[in-house]
Amino acid sequence: MYNGVKAMIAAEKALGGGPAKAREPIQCGPHLVKPEQITGPPVWPAGTKSLVSKYVTPERFNKFQGQKDKAGVSFEQMILSGCQNIDSGIGIYAGSHDTYTTFAEVFDDVILDYHKHEKTDKHISNMDHTQLDCPPFSAADASMIVSTRIRVGRNLAEFPLGPGISKEQRDKVEEYVTAACKSFTGELEGSYYSLASMTEDQRKDMIEAHFLFKEGDRFLESSGLNRDWPAGRGIFHNKERTFLIWVNEEDQLRIISMQQGADIGAVFRRLSVAATEIEKVAKFAHDDHLGYITSCPTNLGTALRASVHI
Repeated sequence: MYNGVKAMIAAEKALGGGPAKAREPIQCGPHLVKPEQITGPPVWPAGTKSLVSKYVTPERFNKFQGQKDKAGVSFEQMILSGCQNIDSGIGIYAGSHDTYTTFAEVFDDVILDYHKHEKTDKHISNMDHTQLDCPPFSAADASMIVSTRIRVGRNLAEFPLGPGISKEQRDKVEEYVTAACKSFTGELEGSYYSLASMTEDQRKDMIEAHFLFKEGDRFLESSGLNRDWPAGRGIFHNKERTFLIWVNEEDQLRIISMQQGADIGAVFRRLSVAATEIEKVAKFAHDDHLGYITSCPTNLGTALRASVHI
């Protein structure tokens, strides 16, 4: 690939394509810590398997170099995580809902490869718990299940995604979510704990309950998701501790419903009711093609993961 990029640069110089310096290939690796360092087509080491290395070709990089989505997130920022972390599986993050349109040439291929979802396909999103086809497990099967957990990732339509959101916008997300949580009644009623003002006793309690999330890993760091930590982040949980919301972790909301036993219907119903209540305060980012919008393309669609502990 490297020789191919050099040949392309030489051809552009011969044709008067402008200074070659801006297009010199950039070797990928941990030395890349800022998007401004990606000044030319990225070159990944042999054996790199990330989707960003597969679909950000030299031609595409030269086409999108220096361009930004409507939230002001640069193409270089979107691919920095995969350029820095050559062991990434995906390696590209969207800066806003608009990213999936402005840079569709790249993201459509990533989405097709990962989800087998064509660029003309529609995604049906149905979070209505009354329409869930979920008969109870048999007694024998249910006896093997210790606990059930369902979570969804959500972002608010009004704001950019994590890589593009400002501190002020992140604080506003927290404000919206805490306002929605105050409207919860019945089994959803609980308390919100800000990471910035959490007491040591509260922190220990959250750790023991496995509720506390920490500053993101190196993949999230390089994509810009750890900025201003821990401002604007927090955790809500209900009194029974069967319902949890992480605010401004990877996605703006990580909504989690869980309980002991095998009652998937009850777990999904709780999550569905809560999500509906939150949307009365702030709408989720969503479209008919991609479903619920998330920063990492792997979570698009339902953005839902369900599991049982057996």
